[in-house]
Amino acid sequence: MNRPDELPRESVVLDRTPLSPRTFQAIRNLLYAHSGIALAPHKLTMVQSRLAKRLRVLGLTDYESYLERVSDPASEEWGEFINALTTNLTSFFREGHHFTRLVELLEAQGPPPLVRVWSAGCSTGEEPYTLAMTLHKAFGGMCRIEIVATDLDTSVLETAARGVYPLARLENVAEPWKHFGFLRGTGRQEGQVRIRPELRGLITFERLNLLDPRWPLGSGPIHAIFCRNVMIYFDKPTQRNLLARFHQRLERDGLLFVGHSEALLDAASGFHPLGQTVYQRKDGKA
Repeated sequence: MNRPDELPRESVVLDRTPLSPRTFQAIRNLLYAHSGIALAPHKLTMVQSRLAKRLRVLGLTDYESYLERVSDPASEEWGEFINALTTNLTSFFREGHHFTRLVELLEAQGPPPLVRVWSAGCSTGEEPYTLAMTLHKAFGGMCRIEIVATDLDTSVLETAARGVYPLARLENVAEPWKHFGFLRGTGRQEGQVRIRPELRGLITFERLNLLDPRWPLGSGPIHAIFCRNVMIYFDKPTQRNLLARFHQRLERDGLLFVGHSEALLDAASGFHPLGQTVYQRKDGKA
């Protein structure tokens, strides 16, 4: 008889064939072609681990069958495929100096009747909700605020749209902001917080692929784009294309915020650096 911490030898076998380098390359090509995400060649083990969960759900025993299942982006599995291979790391007031700079720069320009900001790659919502808190506190009585928050991953968008988080996610948020932005749950909701409805109402959440030829952002002005820690997943030609399109969508003197590990490619990008990975749109063709 086996001890509880032992398994019979015959049960300790792989329940699927390993991900081959050839199939991994096909997955890389598929992901790049339809999302612009350039998976590094050394990510085979990560991809195998993440997709293994989908194979189990679907009852598949090899990655070739899964690749066939997702070869058409219109397939029902495509969203799960994207969700499995995208990374979502975020927090409230992440790189907090960006929110301070946004307010300072808008104040220097004189805020218009409408302030419109795009959070491109909003993940589970912490960034757009931080934008809502910051802008509402600074300009709530002076102008209308609209925030468009988009992501490719449908599962994180569902979390963002709910606006409910574990209380532990506010561990590094200053007390005044906790009171300003959140309602604490009681009873069955104890240990959770909810974004205040007046802040949630400032945000529209939409699924968006940055590679799509058209972005459903409406025709209104965009005064600032937050695209932080997103372009690092794209190759340089894709980055240049995105920067040119950001340039077109921004208002004159509009602002672009990127992640601390990112830098715009060259002076021809159409943006003037303001420091701390903040850029301002320059006139002329990007």
